[in-house]
Amino acid sequence: MDNLLSITIFIPAIAAAILGTFLSGDDAEARGNAKWVAFIATSMTFIVSLFIVFEFDPGDGGFQYVEEKDWPLGLTYKVGVDGISLALVMLTTFLMPLVIAASWKHEDRTKGFVIALLCLETMLLGTFLALDLVVFFVFAEGALIPLMVVLGIWGGDNGRVSALRLMFTALPGASLLVVAMAAMAFDAQTTDIEALITHQFNAEPLSLLGVEVSGGAQTLMALAFMLSFASKLPLWPMHAWVQETYARVPTGAAMVMAALFVKIGAYGALRFLYPILPEGTVVLAPILVWLSVITLIYAATAALVQTNLMRLLAYAGVAHMALVTLGIFSANQQGIDGAIFQMVSHGVVISALMMSVGVLYDRANSHDVKAFGGIATRMPVFAFGTMMFIFAGLGVPGTSGFAALFLTIVGAFQAYALAAVLAMLGMVISAAALLSMYKRVVFGPLIKQNLKSISDLDRREKAVFAALLVMILYLGLFPGLVTDVTGASVEAVLAGYEQAEPTTDEVQ
Repeated sequence: MDNLLSITIFIPAIAAAILGTFLSGDDAEARGNAKWVAFIATSMTFIVSLFIVFEFDPGDGGFQYVEEKDWPLGLTYKVGVDGISLALVMLTTFLMPLVIAASWKHEDRTKGFVIALLCLETMLLGTFLALDLVVFFVFAEGALIPLMVVLGIWGGDNGRVSALRLMFTALPGASLLVVAMAAMAFDAQTTDIEALITHQFNAEPLSLLGVEVSGGAQTLMALAFMLSFASKLPLWPMHAWVQETYARVPTGAAMVMAALFVKIGAYGALRFLYPILPEGTVVLAPILVWLSVITLIYAATAALVQTNLMRLLAYAGVAHMALVTLGIFSANQQGIDGAIFQMVSHGVVISALMMSVGVLYDRANSHDVKAFGGIATRMPVFAFGTMMFIFAGLGVPGTSGFAALFLTIVGAFQAYALAAVLAMLGMVISAAALLSMYKRVVFGPLIKQNLKSISDLDRREKAVFAALLVMILYLGLFPGLVTDVTGASVEAVLAGYEQAEPTTDEVQ
């Protein structure tokens, strides 16, 4: 099929344009129509993306299905897919119909809300498939726009403040990204990512304000890229926007942000640092490994003391994403395979847990742990499903979380044994936070009057729970579904790094 990648990218945007142009009103019928159009569009996107999988050659570590078209002003639209991007594309297209289904009870300006979600899906898919610097920048930074719209409109009394916090956290990184991309394009005389991979950027040490920088221009460009990506991951100390944002936005938007948006930073590190700036990555990798450990332990500890369910999940999600960056910068096959698998597993698990919190919010209008207790007797299906999701978050064997955790920690241990041990400590703390949350919400006596009539999952919610649980178990039993696809691409990404001369472990 011609233009398969572009069709996948733009189906949600076309649906958003149709909704914005032809659907009017905010009555029950209009809200229902908006949800159905969004659900059909995201489902179609998933079906179309399956055709990419069917014809994809997992033994080829290069880019496939490449599309290239000239844009005005001398720009080029170029997209393509390798094993790394395919894993994230399939995660995105699988989750988005479930996000729409999870948002079915959203009744506040529904059309605008689903349009924002559809635009966000297009931005995410474009980011993961971009093979041009400008295209990547437009999609990756453009993803912030629907997020800030959602925060500003549906984020409650201080939603606009949270939107501004997100913008000012991301803006310095975006500015640095522009500078680094401009320097890269000027040096190589191209914005084509495939061409940039073959270009040798200057790695001679240079003096900057009297400080000698090992890796030279490569280190400076890699640092600029990572400062931009760190705010999206997010790594400490660029995490401040996360907890408030997740606690304020509707469940569907929180699912997309926690499961998909934060993957932009990790994906960008794999796409740009290793294959294009290997010498700079050699210099920064140890620093980023230890920053990941600090982030993991800090976020896990913060999760342990939270009483707001969404904030707890926000911190737990940050801890699990720090495990991703630990695997990425362990700089070996197992570590990066584990990091990619962790991204996929984390996407499914964190969206499932946020769906669980959304179910509770729909029934009790609260995210406070103290508002619940003893609901297992009234909601046994919910209690079982949420327990399985938490087991996956803990890395229990048989779930996707186990394969992700095992691969990542083994890879990290090979390169940074102490960091791996400390990361495991952080994961134990994160596990304690999740188990404590579950105990306080689900078990104990059913005392609160408003919970004595609480209802279990309806058919729609059961269907979403079932889809997420099946994926968690399937990935846990058959991890090759991801690792077989990503293996050759990870080898290709690591090739340039392994040839780089590790002159030092830090910026001097």
